[in-house]
Amino acid sequence: MILWQGESLSKAFGSRDLFTDLSLSIFEGNRIGLIGRNGCGKSTLLKIIKGLEKADKGTISPKRGIKIGYLPQSCHFPAKMPLDILVETLQGSDLYEGEKERLAEMWLSKLGFTGSEPSADRLSGGWKKRLLLAQEMMLAPDLILLDEPTNHLDLEGVLWLEKFLTREATTYLLVSHDRYFLQHTTNRIIEIDPVYPRGLFSLEGSYTNFLSKKEEFLKGQLEQERSMASKARREVEWLRSNPKARTTKSQARIDEAHELLDDLSAIKKRNQERNVSIDFAGSERSTRQLLVAKNVRKEVGGRLLFEKLDFTLSPGSRMGLMGPNGSGKTTLLRLLASEIVPDLGTLKTADDLKVVYFDQHRNKLPDHITLREALSPNKEFVTFRGQPIHINGWCKRFLFSPDFLDLPLSRLSGGERARIAIAHLMLQPADLLLLDEPTNDLDIPTLEMLEENLLDFPGALVLITHDRYMLDRICNTFLALGDPSQSSLFASYAQWEASIKPSIAPPLKAEKEDKREVAPKKKGLSYAEQKEYKQIEGKILKLEEEVKELSLLLQQKEVAENSARLSEVCTAIGLAETKIEKLYLLWEELDQKQNS
Repeated sequence: MILWQGESLSKAFGSRDLFTDLSLSIFEGNRIGLIGRNGCGKSTLLKIIKGLEKADKGTISPKRGIKIGYLPQSCHFPAKMPLDILVETLQGSDLYEGEKERLAEMWLSKLGFTGSEPSADRLSGGWKKRLLLAQEMMLAPDLILLDEPTNHLDLEGVLWLEKFLTREATTYLLVSHDRYFLQHTTNRIIEIDPVYPRGLFSLEGSYTNFLSKKEEFLKGQLEQERSMASKARREVEWLRSNPKARTTKSQARIDEAHELLDDLSAIKKRNQERNVSIDFAGSERSTRQLLVAKNVRKEVGGRLLFEKLDFTLSPGSRMGLMGPNGSGKTTLLRLLASEIVPDLGTLKTADDLKVVYFDQHRNKLPDHITLREALSPNKEFVTFRGQPIHINGWCKRFLFSPDFLDLPLSRLSGGERARIAIAHLMLQPADLLLLDEPTNDLDIPTLEMLEENLLDFPGALVLITHDRYMLDRICNTFLALGDPSQSSLFASYAQWEASIKPSIAPPLKAEKEDKREVAPKKKGLSYAEQKEYKQIEGKILKLEEEVKELSLLLQQKEVAENSARLSEVCTAIGLAETKIEKLYLLWEELDQKQNS
């Protein structure tokens, strides 16, 4: 069943086209990942689907009476308790006050709230996003739109969200640049890009399947260009012979030749690859030890973050910092950048070590300055690796047209601003790169280019990011924070993920574990515990299926209009969810015992 359809949609801001002649259909059961370069109009398209903005051209046909939920990239709440906010969301429904509160409590529990949280205005960005998700999901939308839902979430939060969406939402369209998240949560990928004939490529299946088919399509399009170019050369030679359109046949061939040349021009334009040119300036230092940390300890506000921390960074070291928000990852980067000092221990650095620190809370450029001022303040040239580069050439490296140099930053997307920040970073020679969430707002082509250059960077790198694909591809060691008394090192992302959640599916391309690592001696489980351990997964799957079926009942009109039946279903969902959480706790307890 089609829930929403848009035909020949076009949208522009001023003289800037976001997309042109775009057509899209959303069917019930679609779990769509919407991808595309920054500034191509993904967020705007979501707003058009929701009805918050109108397309300049084209027609939209939503299913009659459709309920659409929407999670924007950022959200704000008043100084009220989360429960009160959800209860207020249900005002105007046919539910009694007690039923509203029970339904609100159920959804808060589903989203991980315990009731001890502060007022909504004081929640972190990640918990605000969870509250907004609860607010939208409790209204039982037919379709939910999620704009960068993993922003502000730590890795554990992203893994939780994957599981939640798979279990609770049947139809959604999400915008994300997190490639593992796309792989685990979608069954259809749509990419907006002028490289495609109608500006859009849609394919059923997983993200990895999409990448494979996309590569086949683009290769086919290149072959098509070569074939058309060969035919066009013959037609141009014939046209140069000055054929006279004395016959209908001659005139038809002339018309076809001009049409062929137009088509060739269009396909050439589509096949022109545009990528951000990223090339970090390493200092080419030959020192084998750039930084050595010994017995490092740090407290913040009387809370111990980590202690007895030991590691060495050498040229080629690429260390990923792992752990939940608040575990001290950013604090450790600030220690390495010498912004703060350890309470105990030493950080010994090589002489004249050049450190470049990319801060996730970097100072935001004011909206009123122009792109020219942001990329090259007060001058027409920048100096990169000792060579002057004109502002026109420098802006092209980051996919900005020189025509936009006098455009105010208020007209740029978050991803385009992120590219400006990377442009600043590139101008600084470095032995040690400290990157705190450098991937925020970057599109997938830019992420891939950033990864290639980080792999080629000759110095050492310490990286914080919730982009698991980048961590898996870039880092060759992982430092896990979170337990102040024990900070563990892992050889691969797969090892770290297995250590926190044995039930999580492996990533797209897990690295092989370091065979030199000696496995700890296992004490094992008793016979009864082993039996229980083997049965837990089946019990969880059965309960999750039960919750899914009960959640579908909430969308039925006869249930929604019958307060007694609605209360019964909500209670059943709450009990099943509680059982699931208890089983997960038991699973983790038995797994730790088995591996202790």
